[in-house]
Amino acid sequence: MTERLSPAERTAALESLLVERELVDPSVMDGFIGRYERDVGPMNGARVVATAWTDPSYLEWLRKDATAAIADLGFSGPQGEHMVVLEQTDEVHHVVVCTLCSCYPWPVLGLPPSWYKDPAYRSRVVREPRAVLAEMGCPLPDDVGIQVWDSSAEVRYLVVPQRPAGTEELGVDELAPLVTRDAMVGVARL
Repeated sequence: MTERLSPAERTAALESLLVERELVDPSVMDGFIGRYERDVGPMNGARVVATAWTDPSYLEWLRKDATAAIADLGFSGPQGEHMVVLEQTDEVHHVVVCTLCSCYPWPVLGLPPSWYKDPAYRSRVVREPRAVLAEMGCPLPDDVGIQVWDSSAEVRYLVVPQRPAGTEELGVDELAPLVTRDAMVGVARL
């Protein structure tokens, strides 16, 4: 029986073969990886959320025109052309899915996680969101309603989680690291 390689090992082996055969320039690969690590990813969405938590006028703008408000912070581009924000409350919990494929707001969340693209998540979260959320570590009380939002080629969603208690004195730079990708999709709470 052959031993199965981890995804990281398979990726490294594939990259090695592509470089060896001169099909890929390693510096180009490093540039792409760096861009997604530094410039495109959940840290962008976290900055949007932290700004909304600390600046009421920005939050109001985000509610009215999320695309423009997010672009004002420097986060725009493909997969982020039409953004809508959803705010978590004590009464309603929002969760995002793309039932047709995996439409995802790349400028603010980076690449979609594998579970987001999984057909089981895509179908089950619509039919039984409370059970799926509980399985993902986000159990909700029965008195909290759940709204499932279906992303599409026309609109992408960003969930603004509730600000954690005791963070009233923190600024954007201290708040942003508290915000997780999963909370901005609605499968986790802070």
